[in-house]
Amino acid sequence: MFGKNKKYSGFFLTEVIVASGILGILLVALAMSMYGFAKFNRYQLVRQQCIAAAQAELDSIATTGKPIPDENFKRLWPKLDVNITNSAGTDQWQGLSLVEVTTNGMSYNKEVKVKLARYVLENKTPAEEE
Repeated sequence: MFGKNKKYSGFFLTEVIVASGILGILLVALAMSMYGFAKFNRYQLVRQQCIAAAQAELDSIATTGKPIPDENFKRLWPKLDVNITNSAGTDQWQGLSLVEVTTNGMSYNKEVKVKLARYVLENKTPAEEE
């Protein structure tokens, strides 16, 4: 009886070591995939914030004729930068103004850049209309 146990004495230890190794590899793979998902989700979050900020700027310009004040913009989106350009409409868009809003943000070490544009009525003051 003792001879039979001596013959297979290292078999259980080998099973435990192999199982532990496989489990360790699976845990490392899970951690790596979770990091990849977190990185992707962070990129998507910053992208959605850029879209929301650019859309809000366009809506503000279309309704009031002025962009959102800088202090309000920084309060709402502290990690984003905005750039607004205006140009006159051409051809069928004459009489309108093309407003292009570009928002930038950082996700980890990758830049997220969103550019939205809209044609709006050119705002004229009453003195310009006379």
